[in-house]
This record gives sequence, C-alpha cells and structure tokens, in this order.
Amino acid sequence: MNILGKLSWSAIPISEPEDMIASGLMILAAVGVLVWVTVKGRWPYLWQEWLTSVDHKRIGVMYCILALLMLLRGFVDAIMMRAQQVMAAGGAQGYLPPQHYDQIFSAHGTIMIFFMAMPFIIGLMNFAVPLQLGIRDVAFPTLNSVSLGLTASGILLTNISLVVGEFAKTGWVAYPPLSELRFSPGVGVDYYLWALQISGVGTLLTGINFVTTILKMRAPGMSYMRMPVFCWTALATNLLIVAAFPILTATFAMLLLDRYLGFHFFTNSGQGNPMMYVNLFWAWGHPEVYILILPAFGIFSEVFATFSGKPLFGYRSIVAATMAICVFSFLVWLHHFFTMGAGADVNGFFGIMTMIIAVPTGVKIFNWLFTMFGGRVRFTVPVLWSLGFMVTFVIGGMTGVLLAVPPADFQLHNSLFLVAHFHNVLIGGLFFGVMAGYNYWFPKAFGFTLSERWGKAAFWCWLVGFYVAFMPLYALGLMGMTRRLQHYDNAAWQPLLIVAAAGALIVLCGIICQIIQLIVSIRERDEHRDKTGDPWNGRTLEWATPSPPPAWNFPALPRVEGKDAFWTEKRRIRGSSTEEPTSLRYEPIEVPKNSATGFVTAFFAVLTGFALIWHIWWMAMLGLVGAFITILAFAWRERAEIEIPAALIERVDRAYREALSR
Repeated sequence: MNILGKLSWSAIPISEPEDMIASGLMILAAVGVLVWVTVKGRWPYLWQEWLTSVDHKRIGVMYCILALLMLLRGFVDAIMMRAQQVMAAGGAQGYLPPQHYDQIFSAHGTIMIFFMAMPFIIGLMNFAVPLQLGIRDVAFPTLNSVSLGLTASGILLTNISLVVGEFAKTGWVAYPPLSELRFSPGVGVDYYLWALQISGVGTLLTGINFVTTILKMRAPGMSYMRMPVFCWTALATNLLIVAAFPILTATFAMLLLDRYLGFHFFTNSGQGNPMMYVNLFWAWGHPEVYILILPAFGIFSEVFATFSGKPLFGYRSIVAATMAICVFSFLVWLHHFFTMGAGADVNGFFGIMTMIIAVPTGVKIFNWLFTMFGGRVRFTVPVLWSLGFMVTFVIGGMTGVLLAVPPADFQLHNSLFLVAHFHNVLIGGLFFGVMAGYNYWFPKAFGFTLSERWGKAAFWCWLVGFYVAFMPLYALGLMGMTRRLQHYDNAAWQPLLIVAAAGALIVLCGIICQIIQLIVSIRERDEHRDKTGDPWNGRTLEWATPSPPPAWNFPALPRVEGKDAFWTEKRRIRGSSTEEPTSLRYEPIEVPKNSATGFVTAFFAVLTGFALIWHIWWMAMLGLVGAFITILAFAWRERAEIEIPAALIERVDRAYREALSR
C-alpha cells in the first residue's frame, strides 16, 4: 500500500510545457510576495491585523482581494481559449491539445463563478452591511473568518491542480456520465468536487451569519422598511444561499459517493439517473444567478440615489421586487435543459415562469431611471459602471427571454448564443455591479478615493471590449457554432472569432487600466485623502464614520429615524453638524478578539481536501482531527472579546470631528 495514495511524480505535468510555465509563474509570484513580506518585516502586522482579524471590514477587504486575484487567473484562461479558437480553424489545430483546452474552460467557469464572483459579492456585503445597519460587526465574527478560510482553501486547491495532477475536463457544471469514474478516472473531477464542497460550506456559513445579522442586529429604530436597499438585497441573497447551497452540497456528495464508493446515483449503469444530477445542479444553479446579481442591484440602488442627490424612487417596489425574485428564482431552473424531453406542459410552465421573473427586474430598471430623472447626476466612475449595466443587462435580459421560449431554445441550446447571453448578464450585471461597489466603497475602506481618470478609462475599455468580444458570439450561435470547441472545420466562423479575440484584448486593456488606477491612487493618496468620511455626500450610515472606520465602527450606536438615516440626520442638523454633541457620553466598547481559528481551519481544510483527492487516508484523518481540535480550542477559549477604553474611543471620535470642522 502506497503511503501517498495515488500521488506520485507522474502527477506533475512535466510533459505539458504550458502547464509548467503557468505553474512556474504562479509559484514565482507567490514566492516573490512571501519574500517581499519577509524582507519588509510585515509578518507581525499581517498576522495581527489581517490574517487573524475577525473585523467584518478586514474580512470583506480580504474577500475582495481574493476575487481580484481570481479575476486575473480566470481572465488568463479566457485569453487562452480565445487565442486557441482563433487559430484552430480548418486544418490548423491551434496550440492547445484537447485535454488541456478542456481543463482550461472548466477552470475558467469554476473560478469566475465560485472564486471571483462569489467572494467579491460576499466581500462587499461583509464590508458594507454592518456599517449600513449601524452595528459593530456581524452576528458571528469568528465564523465569518472561518468562512473566508474555507473559501481560500477551495481557491488554493483549484490552483494546486495546475501544479499537481489535473483539473476537471467536464466544464464547470461537471455533468455525469462524463464526470463519473468510468469516463473521468483521473483526479480532475475530485479537485473540482472537493474544492467546491469545502468552499461551499464556507458560503453556507456566510449565509447563516448574514441572515442572523440582518434579522436580529439592526441599530435602534432601523425597522425593515428603513433598511438601505443593499441590505435588502443582501438579505435576499443570503436567504437564497441558506436554501440553495445545501442542494449543491448534497448533489456533489452523491457524485463523490459514486466515484469513491461505487454508488449509482448518477451512473448509466446500476439504475442511476444522470438527469437527476442536472435537475439538482440547476435547482441550485438558477438561484445562484440571483445570489450573484441581487447584491449588484443593491449597489446600483445606492449609487443612483447617492449621485442623483435624491431618495431612491419607489423604495417599497424595489424591496417587493427583490423578495419576489428571491421566491421566483426557485421556479425557473428547468429552462436550462428544455431539450431534456420533459414534455410541452412542463417546458411551457418553466418558460412562462422565466418570463415572469423578468418583470421584477424590469421594475428595478424603471426605479433607477426615475431616480435619476430630475436629479443632479454626477457622472463619477461608479455611475458610469451603473449606466453601462443598465444598457448591457437589458440586452442580456432580452436574449434570456428569447431563450425562455422552448422552440427557440431547442435551436440555440448549447450554442455560443447561450455563452453570449450568460456573459451578457454576468459581466454586464454582476461584474459591472461589483466594479461600481469597488469604486464607491474604496474610500471608506482605505481613506482615499480612486483615480477618476484611470477609472473612467478602465470602464470604457471594459464596455467597448465586452460588446466587441461577445456580440459576435450571438451571431456565431445563430450560425450553429456550439460551445467548448477546441477545433472547428467551418472556416466561415473564424472572422467573427477573430473579432471576439480583439474584444478580449480591449478588455485586457481595461484590466491594465484598473491596475494602473490602483497604483496611481496609492501613490497619490495624500492628494485624494478623504478626511470627512463622506466623499460622495452619501445617504446611508456607513458615511457617518471616519474613513477607514475604527474597529468599533460607531462611538455610540446611531438612532435611526427614517430611510436614508445619515441623509436625514445631516438635514436635521444642517449648519451645526460640526458642533460637539453635548449629550454623547463615551463608554468602553467590547469588540471580538482576534482569532487564528479561521486561518488554522483553512490549513486543515486544504490538507484534508488534498488528501481526499489523492486517497491519502491517514493525512485526511489528520486534517479532520486537526480541524476538530481547532473548533474545540475555540469553543473553550477563555476570552471572546476585548474592551476598547473610552479614552481611546473619545480621542478617535474627537479627531474625526475636528477634521470635519476644518
């Protein structure tokens, strides 16, 4: 019996130069960062202030950093796919062999959905929701750190597959029977399953945490109908997470049982049913679309109201539309496989429900338009991303309604038309949303604004690049080109694929502009310092704190007297907002103590996941025991909180008020 299970030197892809070059660059980058941190003597700071922090703001920032890194990794995969399809027409075979190309498109989808989009959305919720609710932290701060650790573990396992072994060749959905052991005997599908199982547990814990926080921990006076819209969309998203992610976890568990113990849930033999996997996957998958897009809707609501200088039009209708989407999202999953053969009645029902769920989204579009109407709109970078979303998402939504018609879907299913639609709503909706939120809340997180000039350049490159990259795919889909093709014989498709590749290069220019924007903004941060805590003349409570906010957020919990709580307070005391409040008494505040639980749990999660992938059973047991001991140590901790002295709170608050008065 091999003590290392299936692991051997042959797992390192020495014969594949593309993999080795990519692995080498990734390892070099990681080593370079570690060396730089060591040389600069930053380890104590990183450990105390970030890696062991349970402050929701620090955790939110770390989620966003992970998402931005995975955006780069996923985009590299996209560029490689576009380059391959440009070259692989007719007799030419391109530069990527089929097995490598299959891994790339599988990794691209997995990384962009699970490890870019989800962490970005969760990061922004982590940062903004407690501040908007007027509270000090989430309900379970250490659990929040554990959730981040589990997400990072899934990301690390996915990237380890680039160096040791292989990734799935099944696409990001991993449909059986292709993902069953008979047709995928390698470890690629196991990397996929364990990475997503581990990170999925972290996401579920996040959902429980935020549902509890929003329902039970609002500031005094903040009733449900006084919550900012972003908090409503965060509530809807996390309700969907709590309801939907157990479906995915159970589905992957059944597939793991098929692969590891010879069960027959989804096999072609043994009376298994592969279509049950497809049903279960999309019973999670379509709510997942709204898990991603609803917080983006909340961001747009905050941005349009703030930069129009007026309250959001139709607050109650937006809340109603958000919760309607939350319910209807569980009634549309079958439109992903009308071609299954369920029959006209079933297809008709799900087609109609898909059209109905577009109505609440349409309501929001008109809410945002009427919010801007009559306002003094400031065309800042967050507003540009939001306006780009409105145009792009409407186009994507209309193509979605087209695909909701079963006869049309029969023609377009599995074609590049579907790929274009999917990216139309996720880039135009989700990504434009998180970019608006990134630019909007960055000064609150770091105390200085991002460069408007480079931010606008990035936006226009992304917008133009998106249309150039994906509009040709609609035409190619109508011409009959299916997705996931490593090679194609019809040379008439090549010109449009060249145009699509040019669009990807324009998007690359947008990413470069974003990197330059960050570098320039850091270099010139003193010129763009936010000393007021309110650089945008905001309406919600996060702008009532210094930038960046202290660990305790508020010296005293605010009392909310209406919607747009900070705007209401500014109007009430206009002209005297810098005066010293005579009634404020500074008292000590208890905040959660830093904990290494999340970091240590992540270490054991990676150890366990890697061991299970390679069948190293003793290492898997070691990882599980280590994780259990970590949880026990946390449960038996002597001190859960530390006390911030009143004198420190007073000093920070007085300095903030003095800055306001200048």
